[in-house]
Amino acid sequence: MSFEFIRKLPTPAEIKEEYPLPAGLAELKKKKDEEIRDVITGKSKKFLLIIGPCSADNEDSVCDYVSRLAAMQDKVQDKILLIPRIYTNKPRTTGEGYKGMVHQPDPEKKPDLLAGLIAIRKMHIRAMKETGLTAADEMLYPENFRYLSDILSYVAVGARSVEDQQHRLTVSGFDVPAGMKNPTSGDLAVMLNSVYAAQHGHSFIYRGWEVNTSGNELAHTILRGATNKHGQNIPNYHYEDIVHLLEMYDKMDLKNHACIIDTNHSNSNKQFAQQIRIAKEIMHSRKVNPDIHSLVKGLMIESYIEEGCQKVGGGVYGKSITDPCLGWKDTERLICEIAEFE
Repeated sequence: MSFEFIRKLPTPAEIKEEYPLPAGLAELKKKKDEEIRDVITGKSKKFLLIIGPCSADNEDSVCDYVSRLAAMQDKVQDKILLIPRIYTNKPRTTGEGYKGMVHQPDPEKKPDLLAGLIAIRKMHIRAMKETGLTAADEMLYPENFRYLSDILSYVAVGARSVEDQQHRLTVSGFDVPAGMKNPTSGDLAVMLNSVYAAQHGHSFIYRGWEVNTSGNELAHTILRGATNKHGQNIPNYHYEDIVHLLEMYDKMDLKNHACIIDTNHSNSNKQFAQQIRIAKEIMHSRKVNPDIHSLVKGLMIESYIEEGCQKVGGGVYGKSITDPCLGWKDTERLICEIAEFE
């Protein structure tokens, strides 16, 4: 075996005890969870925007960004719920590159997983405390989820993870909405099967325990585009794509039919500025078709303070070191324009 065991890491319970979520913030999260749940179940007609950097690489700039979102939330509160993307894990296609703050709390230094676990918890708590918003994160590693389970209001399962049994079963034990992305192949049946699995209870091994779950009725789909066998990106946000998803939903025994559409990744052909056009097209599809309006509960948008991206060590405050993002001025304008559709 080539494993080198570095050190035994603290359990989630130990980290939570050392860095607890203050009682006031726990109450805030409870309120936000209820608001988001009501959108997924259809009780609320508000629209979700899961929005923020491709990866959360710096606590100060991330909290600065989320504070700007909080100011926008006050302006659009009657129509939109803003959920900041504070993504602390970054999936890598080849395994190379920056893997997120949980690996490297300082992107310019070597990996330090213990420091990373502490850093991501402190950052999430600070963002909540300073802004009153609760965040979304991607569950790249199911065994790590409990380090943030008392903090997150939304969880995404990525295109490379959605077929994995442990991801599906772990989501079945959540009490917050979990979005299951279509796989990179674009197979919508795989995505819907993942939702079905997550909505039902299971028995399995989790963090050394035999556990039972009761199912998560808030599990839903995320359309993020696909990549074909020739490496070409194929979008799946168009009107016809959403109608097709509606038809597939109607054939399955699933609760709370809901879809979030990712405006970047393969849907934009990784052209970040196209997110503006794509968002408006999706909003138009909702406007002209009541069934689409009911199904599509929100959008995922990648944005940061400065537009584009830079290499690690580039030194530009608030600019992505992974995928390129919309800048703040365009983000602010787009949020207002989306609110006008509702």
